[in-house]
Amino acid sequence: MVSVWFQIPTTVILSLIYVAYVLAGGAIFWYLEGNQLEENSHIFYIKKEELLQKFSCIDQHALENFAQKIIWAYKNGFTFKGNRTLNGFWRFSNSAVFSATVVTTLGYGDMTPTTTHGQLFCVLFALVGIPLNVVVLNKFGKFMLSIEQRISDYIGRKINRRKTARVLITGISFLIGMTLFIFIPSYGFHTFENWTYNEGFYFTIITLSTIGFGDYVAGNNPDINYPVCYREVVAAWIFFGLAWLSLVINSCIEMLEKTSEYFNQRQLNTLENKTIEETVEEPAPAEPGEEISE
Repeated sequence: MVSVWFQIPTTVILSLIYVAYVLAGGAIFWYLEGNQLEENSHIFYIKKEELLQKFSCIDQHALENFAQKIIWAYKNGFTFKGNRTLNGFWRFSNSAVFSATVVTTLGYGDMTPTTTHGQLFCVLFALVGIPLNVVVLNKFGKFMLSIEQRISDYIGRKINRRKTARVLITGISFLIGMTLFIFIPSYGFHTFENWTYNEGFYFTIITLSTIGFGDYVAGNNPDINYPVCYREVVAAWIFFGLAWLSLVINSCIEMLEKTSEYFNQRQLNTLENKTIEETVEEPAPAEPGEEISE
């Protein structure tokens, strides 16, 4: 008799794993960040009280209104360090980068349309651009995967070990991709953005995974003079990095499908063997008039 475990639908098992993973992540984030939030809240309260005591002419209500105006100004691209904008919001280069963050679903939140026409166009642009982006990245990833497979097949025929060549080329391709799209960009952001390497690494992963929290955004510091076409290079890195990530995802899907096929075939073979054994062991029915000897 087949174990009850194999009779449980795969969807239910994956759903339970998914829920458990999310809840475990929530508990870990709660443990790691909860105390820090309370500490930051305490620091903020102390700083606010010090400001109110230093400038006694400002009351609580006026300070809150001023803070709201600062937030509004920052969201619209203004900085209080001189009468200038943060790298010129809604210039063509920044607008092109913004459109790229829309179709890739990054959505950092540093730039947002504020006019009614701009918001409506953003909705329509996203409805067409997001599926188009998925198709293009998927095609690009499959194209890169086909090149990787051709190289591994060629080397496999030469050394007469196709599986070994496939594993070797896949590993080398992954290491090259990690170097080009993760490690080098992390160091670049560490250099040009004055972030720590850990912050640069965090930004690259959050960006290429299209999470895009917006706590770190490349090219938006008004105190830094960036190289020419810096944000355009960042946009190109995002596109090719997402294409490489699509290659990795396609490779993982292919590996999971082959693993699933292997276990399904193994389970099927087990069922067939048990069926054959039960058929062989089952005694033949007695003929009429015959007695079965004990």
